[in-house]
Amino acid sequence: MTPTPHIAVLGSANMDLVAYVAKAPERGETVTGREFRTVPGGKGANQAVAAARAGATVSMIGAVGTDAFGTGLRTALDHSGVDTDLLRTVETPTGTAHIVVDDEGGNAIVVIPGANGTVTALAPGDEGLIASADVLLLQLEVPVEGVLAAAQAARRHGVRTVLTPAPAQPLPPELLAAVDLLLPNEHEAAALTGIADDPHAAARALLSQVPEVVITLGSRGSLYAARGAEPVTVEAERVTAVDTTGAGDTFAGTLAVALAEGNSVPDALTWASSAAALSVQRPGASASMPYRKEIDAQANGTPS
Repeated sequence: MTPTPHIAVLGSANMDLVAYVAKAPERGETVTGREFRTVPGGKGANQAVAAARAGATVSMIGAVGTDAFGTGLRTALDHSGVDTDLLRTVETPTGTAHIVVDDEGGNAIVVIPGANGTVTALAPGDEGLIASADVLLLQLEVPVEGVLAAAQAARRHGVRTVLTPAPAQPLPPELLAAVDLLLPNEHEAAALTGIADDPHAAARALLSQVPEVVITLGSRGSLYAARGAEPVTVEAERVTAVDTTGAGDTFAGTLAVALAEGNSVPDALTWASSAAALSVQRPGASASMPYRKEIDAQANGTPS
């Protein structure tokens, strides 16, 4: 029996404030929405929930405020099976994400970092937790200084590091030097490389900085590239999207679990694609994330 993998996540925890509309407003325009929801989110917390629901033991490093949003986020993570012992509580208000979702499943997001902005370094216990993990998941909704400290700790202890470079921004060379797998979407890959509309060329450019790259391509699937190997493309499953919020985080969390369990990259990408396909058919970010039984059924062609 495969041992349960341990995934450590250093990243953001936000409360998502989600408005559902027929069409997102243009600048200066006011539209009437049809529904509003408050949903636990943040790229770090989302990836942690995705990995936990996919069957891993997951530990979250980050920060929330003393407010009701912070309490709600900690409770939601606990209920999803995520260890929050090293999730800090600070005086700064909890981060929020203000999300507009249209009837085609597209979204526009404004993130207010709040407490996430205080994660500028590792705190006592963080490095030991990272050292005990099989994979470290990172994103860029907390300060780059904190992300770098975590990645370098993982490198010291031989822990595989997966970085989702979102929101896209210039990455310091010392961070890229500590990353094993870079996981951008096609827009982030273009922003990092200056190469648009050619994921293969963008991947080749990124391989000069990191050993492995997976570029997610939305409904067109994903592209994997590694130094010294032929690129691999995995097609996305054909589904009708209701809400794409959190799909990338679902993909990242489940991919980390599959890799930690020793699956080949193509198999891991296929499994993660099944999880993302399930998530986009449901509203919300963390709320839409599937459990392992559902992912296995979807991947085997027998969705429940």
